Amino acid sequence: MLITHVDWFKYENTFALPRSIKKRECPKQMSITTKTGDTGETGLLFSKRTRKDDPRICTCGNVDELNAAIGIAKAHLTNTVLCQQLDTIQKTLINLMGEIATKPEDKKKYEQSSFNKLTKSNVQQIEEWIKQLESKGISFKDWAIPGKSIPSAYLDFARTVCRRAERSVVSISDQTVSETSQPIIYLNRISDLLWLMARSIEQSQN
Repeated sequence: MLITHVDWFKYENTFALPRSIKKRECPKQMSITTKTGDTGETGLLFSKRTRKDDPRICTCGNVDELNAAIGIAKAHLTNTVLCQQLDTIQKTLINLMGEIATKPEDKKKYEQSSFNKLTKSNVQQIEEWIKQLESKGISFKDWAIPGKSIPSAYLDFARTVCRRAERSVVSISDQTVSETSQPIIYLNRISDLLWLMARSIEQSQN
């Protein structure tokens, strides 16, 4: 969900078209170049359009950037438990982007839709992973200086991107936070987890 602007176009048309004609008229394969953003606008869910510098789009971009930053860290942690956990987080961030890309007036539509959504269970999963790392006796003092290893450095970088994404969500929180989702809490927990992951890697290499 919401991985590329082609997906945005597909979702826009998914909600615009009746079920009876979706299969007949939707192309099987689309070009990556849709040209729908050439005027400086882009799509939100439920066929809405807005400027690319809209705070909601900027917030989606920050979460997307977080996903990419986590991907870099994950690429340096192949065949590890941390790699699997980061992969799960990336998929959940895509669900979060769906909520961010929904305008306030369409919130009920989103909640009633079949899209995968961010839930309390996602937050609880992150909290469980945090407890697992803390139970290993990770010790630290003073300020952590990133860069002791490539994987830990990328995790620290992803953490700072996560904090920026969190600030962006806070800036539109009066429009996005609902009883059925916890985007700010989730991002806050992710930054804690990324910090612990970086320290655990450094400690294992000592």
